[in-house]
Amino acid sequence: MSFAILGLAACKGNGAKTEHAGHKAGQTYTCPMHPQIVQDKPGKCPICGMDLVPKDAHSEPALDSSINALTKPVNAQVVATIPAISAESGTRIYASDVYGIITYDTRNQTSISSRVGGRIERLYIRYNFQPIRKGQLIMEVYSPDLAAAQRELLLVARNGGEMLSAAKQRLQLLGMQSAQIEQVLKTGNILYRVPVYSNSDGYILEKSATATAPSAAATMPAPSGGASGDGMSGMSGAAPAAAAPAPAAPAATPVMLREGQYVSAGQSLFTIYQNRALVAEFAFPPQLAARIRQGQKLLFYPTSDENHMLSGSVGLIEPVFRNGMNFTIARVYLNDQQFHVGQLLSANVPVIYSGGWWLPKRAVLKLGNKSVVFRKEKDSYLPMTVTTGIETNDMIQVDTDISTWKVASNAYYLIDSESFIKTNN
Repeated sequence: MSFAILGLAACKGNGAKTEHAGHKAGQTYTCPMHPQIVQDKPGKCPICGMDLVPKDAHSEPALDSSINALTKPVNAQVVATIPAISAESGTRIYASDVYGIITYDTRNQTSISSRVGGRIERLYIRYNFQPIRKGQLIMEVYSPDLAAAQRELLLVARNGGEMLSAAKQRLQLLGMQSAQIEQVLKTGNILYRVPVYSNSDGYILEKSATATAPSAAATMPAPSGGASGDGMSGMSGAAPAAAAPAPAAPAATPVMLREGQYVSAGQSLFTIYQNRALVAEFAFPPQLAARIRQGQKLLFYPTSDENHMLSGSVGLIEPVFRNGMNFTIARVYLNDQQFHVGQLLSANVPVIYSGGWWLPKRAVLKLGNKSVVFRKEKDSYLPMTVTTGIETNDMIQVDTDISTWKVASNAYYLIDSESFIKTNN
């Protein structure tokens, strides 16, 4: 009996040694389905219950260094045989095209306001930009305050008081003319309808429609696409550029003021633009606006007649932000009466650029507010963010130092419409 018990104990000891024979010192075990589970001895995964296996069995195989470039994501590195080019440097002279429009000179405009509060009884202006003469009747206004002041005038005149001159002056300040005041004193009848006359010659425009006056902002061209005419223009990944809005030429739109409408004292109702002198407004993009100076000569011509070349000096430079666009308006004051308001103009501005490097436009990829070039590294191209300057003709200025770089000659061949470029700085 004792020999049997000793034999059984020996068998158990051998089984335990066999079970741990494969366990090495420092060996760790992990779950094939849950790599975060790591233990220092065999067992079961507490998540899925699978047997733990030695961690070395699931280590990733070493990759051949010659194919490392092929294993990287395509949005961070592109393997291609497209030709590489170097950036050019040096001083360059480019002629940039800018566009403008003939508009009114705001220095010669006048305003017609209501001096008293009241109701419009008669309105003689039917449409905006209606030609008008100085002294022409514009409207008739009924004002209770003006009627009360006329009664006071008649009362003072009957009593022969010393306040007669003060009563006349009050009516003049309320908008009545001297002839109208004398008519009230002579007839003894109150003028319930007080006429309002034009104070200048020109073209009248309702105050609420002043924004429709012609402006160079409407002539700004739409931004062009980054790709060249090689059939790859739709591969930039950006939405197509919207068409440039039509210029706001003077339109004979109806006047929104109506008879019976009430106006308040001091309310500006109309603006009269005088056409004795006109202005040519040119819209400059931000890169070009920094090189324009007041007094600079500008050569321009009507868009419909390129042979009719004229010159003028820049009289005013005005930064403008309108409709989400940032640009600068340069005004050239004209004394020539051969133009008409709303006429489109084109100008050719020669500009000297020194510094920076120059690349073809197709070599620079536009990603919203970022610009990207593909720098060549051995047999692959890496997208790199650069700072760009002026764009002219088929070239673009790069402010970043890329003198030692080789870049892809056409960045648009290296992406598709679904790409999300991860740049390297």
